[in-house]
Parts: sequence; C-alpha cells; structure tokens
Amino acid sequence: MIVCIAEKPSVARDIADILGATNRKEGYMEGNGYQVTWTFGHLCTLKEPHEYTSGWKSWSLGSLPMIPPRFGIKLIENPTYEKQFHIIEGLMQQADEIINCGDAGQEGELIQRWVMQKAGARCPVKRLWISSLTEEAIKEGFAKLKDQSDFQPLYEAGMSRAIGDWLLGMNATRLYTVKYGQNRQVLSIGRVQTPTLALIVNRQLEIENFVPKQYWELKTLYRETTFSALIRKSDEEIALEEEKAKAAGKTNKTEENPGIDPIATAEQGQELVDRIKDLPFTVTSVTKKEGKEFPPRLFDLTSLQVECNRKFAYSADETLKLIQSLYEKKVATYPRVDTTFLSDDIYPKCPGILKGLRDYEALTASLDSAKLPKSKKVFDNSKVTDHHAIIPTGQYPQNLTDMERRVFDLIARRFIAVFYPDCKFATTTVMGEVDQIEFKVTGKQILEPGWRVVFGAQSQEEKEEKEIGDEENVLPAFVKGESGPHLPSLNEKWTQPPRPFTEATLLRAMETAGKLVDNDELRDALKENGIGRPSTRAAIIETLFKRNYIRKEKKNLIATPTGVELVQLIREELLKSAELTGIWEKKLREIEKKTYDARQFLEELKQMVSEIVNSVLCDNTNRRITIQEAAKTESAASASAPKKRERKTSAPKEKKPKATAKKVVGSQPAFTQEADPMVGQPCPICGKGTIIKGKTAYGCSEWKSGCSYRKPFE
Repeated sequence: MIVCIAEKPSVARDIADILGATNRKEGYMEGNGYQVTWTFGHLCTLKEPHEYTSGWKSWSLGSLPMIPPRFGIKLIENPTYEKQFHIIEGLMQQADEIINCGDAGQEGELIQRWVMQKAGARCPVKRLWISSLTEEAIKEGFAKLKDQSDFQPLYEAGMSRAIGDWLLGMNATRLYTVKYGQNRQVLSIGRVQTPTLALIVNRQLEIENFVPKQYWELKTLYRETTFSALIRKSDEEIALEEEKAKAAGKTNKTEENPGIDPIATAEQGQELVDRIKDLPFTVTSVTKKEGKEFPPRLFDLTSLQVECNRKFAYSADETLKLIQSLYEKKVATYPRVDTTFLSDDIYPKCPGILKGLRDYEALTASLDSAKLPKSKKVFDNSKVTDHHAIIPTGQYPQNLTDMERRVFDLIARRFIAVFYPDCKFATTTVMGEVDQIEFKVTGKQILEPGWRVVFGAQSQEEKEEKEIGDEENVLPAFVKGESGPHLPSLNEKWTQPPRPFTEATLLRAMETAGKLVDNDELRDALKENGIGRPSTRAAIIETLFKRNYIRKEKKNLIATPTGVELVQLIREELLKSAELTGIWEKKLREIEKKTYDARQFLEELKQMVSEIVNSVLCDNTNRRITIQEAAKTESAASASAPKKRERKTSAPKEKKPKATAKKVVGSQPAFTQEADPMVGQPCPICGKGTIIKGKTAYGCSEWKSGCSYRKPFE
C-alpha cells in the first residue's frame, strides 16, 4: 500500500479524488492501492527545556546557556493532533511506500519529516513537488515524483532554522527576562523578531531626534511654467550618489556641479529675487529624450504584501492568508516564494492561463493573435529555484470574497501586463538663465502607453499617490534662445524627518537587511542577506504587536515605550543588527543549496549564544525595563473553543513561572505576586498569543486564528 500524506484535509481530498482513493475511513481515504492521510500543519515541535533536564525547568541565570547535546521532537499536546498522529503512525508502519505531499517549501518539508520520524517510518519515501493545486498540476506532479533524498538540504535548512530559533529565543528570552525584566513579564527575544523591532525603534528615534532646518527655494514663472533654480550638490550628496552607483554595479560619471549655493537665509534669497526680477529670462537649451518603461515585475510574496498594504491597507498577515486561500482554491500558484521570475517550462502554458482569465478578455484579446513575447525579465531559469513567481493558474475564480478578489485582480493584471509592449515616453528638459543663475524644468509625456493600459482603471489612484513634481506633464514648446519676462518667487521650506515605517516599507527593509532601495536589480542582490523568510515575515510583525512592542497609528508602525527600552537595553549587536541577522539568513539559504554545512551553522550559533550570555551576566549596571500592559485579549471563554491548525516553525515559547496576575478592566493582566501564574504568558504553540483562562482549561488568545493550545486544569 502507498501512503500519501498531505498538510491539510482539503488538499488530501483533492489528491485522493485524482488517485481514486474514494473510500472514506477515519483520518484517511483509501482506494486504488493508496491511502491518503493528512496533518493539520505542525503536529510535532521541538522539545521544551525541561524535557531535556529537570534543571532547566526553573528560570535562573545559573542554568544558562541551555544547549542540549541532541535536539528532540515531540507531539504537540492536543487530543485532535494525537488522535490523527496515531492514525498516521499505523498507516506508515504498514506502508510499502510513502509519498510526502506536504506544501512544496522548507516549512512543508519540516512538518512532514518530523511526523515521519516520530511515526518511525522505515519504507522508501517519494516527494510530490508542485506549484499549484489544479488537477493538471497534481497529475503532472505524480507523474514526476522525486526521491526524498533530493530534498535533504531543504530539510537540513529547516531543521537548522528551527534549532537556531530555539537556541537564541529560549536562552536570550530567559536571560533578559531574569536579568532585566523585574520578574514581572517575559521579555521576548527572537532571532528575527528583535532586529525587526530594532529597525522600527531606530527609525522612530531618528524622527524624534530630528532637528528641522530652514531653507529657501528660488523659482520663477516663465510662460506659465515654473522653473527651479539649480542648487549645487554638497560633498555628502555626491558621495551618496557614488555609493549608490557602486552598489548597483555602475560607475558614476564625474560631472560638473553647476548651480548656486543653497539659500540659507531669507535675506540672501530676497537679494537674488531683486537681482533677477527685472532682467529677461532666456532659454539656453531644450533636450528631448525618448525612453522605455518595462512592465512591473511579477509578484513574489513580499512585493504582493507591499502592494496590498499600499493599496488596500491589508496587513502582511492578512495578505498571506488571502493568497494562501487563493492557492487552496486553485486559482493562484504557490505563495511562499521569493522570486519574481518564471522558469522556461511555464512559457508554453501561458496562452492557456491567459485564456482562463475570462473576466479580463478585453485585455487579453490583443494577445491571442500573435506569439507571446518571451522576455528575460520574466523568464529566467537562473532566478528560479524551488518555485516561480505568483501567477494565476488559469482556473476560473469562483466564490471569492471581496478581499480575495482584490488580491487576485492584482496578480492577474501583473501577469497580463508582462506580455504587453513597453511603455514609451519622452522626457523634455528645458534649461534657462537669468544673470548667470541657471533654472531647470522637466516634463514627461507618454507616447505609447503599452502595458499601462492594463492598469488603466487604477491610473487615477496611482496619480494621487505620486509625489508633487513627479507627475507626467507636457511642457509648452520652448525654443533655444527665446527670451521674455518672468516672475521670480522665494519659497520657505523645512527639511523633513524620515517617515515612520508602514508594514509595506518594513517588509522591504526586512527583505534588504534594513536598506531601503527602489531599484529592482539592487533589491535582488540584497535579498540574499534579507532577514526572515517571505513566509515568516508577516508572523514576525504580528508577534511584535502581540508582545506589545509596537502599535499602529493609521498605517504607521510605532514602537511602544517597552519596545524602545528593550532595544536600547540590548547592547549585543548580534541580537539586534539587521545586517548581522541577514548574514545568518544567507547561511540558511546556503544550507538549502548545499554550499554551507548545517553543523557549522549550529556550532557558530551555539558559540554566539554563549558569548551573549556571558556578556549580559557581566553587566553590573542594575538596569531594568518598564513593562507596560499588553494589548487587550479575547474573552477567556475562548479557551474551550474549537481548535484549528496554526502554521509556524519558530521555536516553542516558554511560560515564565511564578508570575501572577491582577485583573485590569479591558486589558491583559498586569503582573503582581498573587494570581494565576499561567495567565498572560506567551503561548507555547503559536508564540503569537497569550495564555487565557476558561472554565475548564487554559487556552490561547489566538484561538480564532487557529491556535490549538489547550491545557485542562489539573
């Protein structure tokens, strides 16, 4: 008998239908030589400290660092999970062959491998590796099953990530809680969570410490067109341009630095106005340059989350759930991807996918008659590893929610647009002069819209989001040498602080290890050192909310006093540097590619954890952190609610012992020394919610989001 194991019941049903396993049994389906069963996401997790040695049960500085000689896994305590696992165990021990049908990614590999290990599977294992759940994709995947051994590096990378998160999270959280937390509340530290918080805090401190400087702009109105006086670039600006050019692999041409010095005072500006107001304005040059604008790239998960946050104010977590739903409804491809390219084998399927987008026939009709273009900016095997960019499957979308439809619309239009011609435009630059003071104006004119027609319905919204001075505008016809009267003016301006992070800009900063860049090629290069994975960044941001380290004001992410104090308290750069964390992430990706050894990564991490512990233990400053009340939680009645699956690979979060709670109306408990020690502690399963108390059991405040934690009263 061949046992197929999927990651959730709905996927198992789709696979069973195609394989002809139509006989329903408890916990699996059978028929045609197959038994198709399922997990609920993670059934297993890494063991907690006290399960290695009883000495690690109490939180004390003397027990740190906690480094088990060998890491072990355990079944998550949940009656539903335990029942399903024992069914899986029975099937696997009798199987002739197992087919791992988990999600085709690092997390999916880890979920199923842990279950197979725990079940004691001994037979040969094959791997189903697909990028969509359509009938065609599943059939094709079963026709091209791979050996489990082909995915050993992927598993090793996933296991290294989980152990790394355990080592740093468990040790650093206990270390900082006991040393600085005043024994009142857990100070959660994480390998990706803390550097992400540091990005937000550092930006906030920049804003708070920003001292605005006054300056003036000299402009003049000639033939109903506003020209701006050229300002000479500072040495700092020139150096920054050279640095950006170097990072992008370009050589910055040494050019003249024309213009007047920055206008520092109103008096200085008024002198310039008086000097030129009665003299004629002369056009010194008119240059017109034609250019092309390529279609926007296809979506990876991060760029989709960025776009949904920018357009619809969806959180990263909401977008991930929506695109996951579209994947499970078979209308979009696998979502947890970090590439914006397609592999060459997708090209022959593209006409069929376009034909399936029936609601977009007005846009796809022009693509029917000719062979589709095959651009290297879209199809590039060297830029695709396990999965390609997110695209429609070609299956007609039905029963979508309004939010799902909006996300699908973005994906569909991007896909259609890449087959359209480039947008052609002309940029006109007009230079003028008054008494040796140079002025400039630039206008942009669309000559052929090309791919822009695909986004025509959104063009007004796009215009509103463009910054002043960036609009497309057509200039009057100027001729070199013409001259005439003009009206100069002096405008008072103030330098502006950097903007607070939104979820969109934070995702970009995480993707590029803290460097905010607009250039796609440069962003691709920096992705190697990004922090977190596309699939986990949304959960990291949500965790910061749950920990009460950040809050939201409109779209802006604001660090709470607790979040600011925590980052300022941490002196170890390894814990809070986005760049250093990015280096670890790069090593994890190299483990996937078999260019780095997993054992070496873990040895380095153990050494780092030991150094951090020693550094903090040597701190004699007696610093403490102020703990604020955390965010409001769900009703305690949710402790006995139905449980759903939670996808999360991070290490289990611990319960801080000996904490007690005093009720505060409308908020999570604030800690004293008298009430229930469990209430308010981080959930040991999802790590996002906090423990709440029901009538018969403890539960997690994230039960509505699918967390399965439940512990009956003893």
